[in-house]
Amino acid sequence: MRYEGVDGRVAIVTGANHGIGAATARALAASGAPVLLTYLRVREPADPSLTEAYRAARAGDAGDVIETIRQAGGQAEAVESDLRDPATPARLFDAAETAFGPVEILVNNATGWAQDTFRNAPVDRLGRTLQPLSTSTASQNLEVDARGSALMIAEFARRHVARGGAWGRIVGLTSGGPLGFPDEVSYGAAKAALVSYAMSAALELGEYGITSNVVHPPVTDTGWLTPAVREFVAGRETHFHVAQPEEVADVIAFLVSDGAALITANVVQLR
Repeated sequence: MRYEGVDGRVAIVTGANHGIGAATARALAASGAPVLLTYLRVREPADPSLTEAYRAARAGDAGDVIETIRQAGGQAEAVESDLRDPATPARLFDAAETAFGPVEILVNNATGWAQDTFRNAPVDRLGRTLQPLSTSTASQNLEVDARGSALMIAEFARRHVARGGAWGRIVGLTSGGPLGFPDEVSYGAAKAALVSYAMSAALELGEYGITSNVVHPPVTDTGWLTPAVREFVAGRETHFHVAQPEEVADVIAFLVSDGAALITANVVQLR
């Protein structure tokens, strides 16, 4: 699907070497947006609760995504970067501007996901390995999902205002619930902070033509689903189906299109 108003709008999509980020980069490129993909290769230790496909995807680069976009006639470049480094946002925006021009679309998809808990339990109810909350687990989540996203928004806003920009789109990705995220407590806290930053951006930056929204996907098949997870989803009244990354990417692509010009300061809950 091609979305109106996206053609020629330079985009940065973080965490785009696989899953929702990769699908979003492809969707935006298909609508004519030159895209800078960011990624960080994460080598997970062997863990029976993580599928080999998911471990391989997180450890890979964005080469396949770039090749797919270019073969379809789109424009894309990739930069490996660590959002825990406060200097990363400026480097990414510099790279995007050098390759394509001023950035008008920012998708904060990258995550520093590490599963931790306050409980004394080695695994969660789905058999996934748990870690006790620690400085390391809290920092990994908060420095990427929360602070990293905030610094990306700040860099986006500073450059947009400085050049007199009048059109901009910010979309973040969240997870968890209003009462926290049991067994993924730091991840849930970091996503709650991301939502708050995105809502503040919507209110503060609207006068500059920028919209800011957050997408809350359903359980999405990015390679991490085990039979236990699928069984859990099937038995829950609050989960309607397991989504594909492309389904979530279509919502993100719509939110950055001209058709969504009046949509801002929303958390879009997908089912």
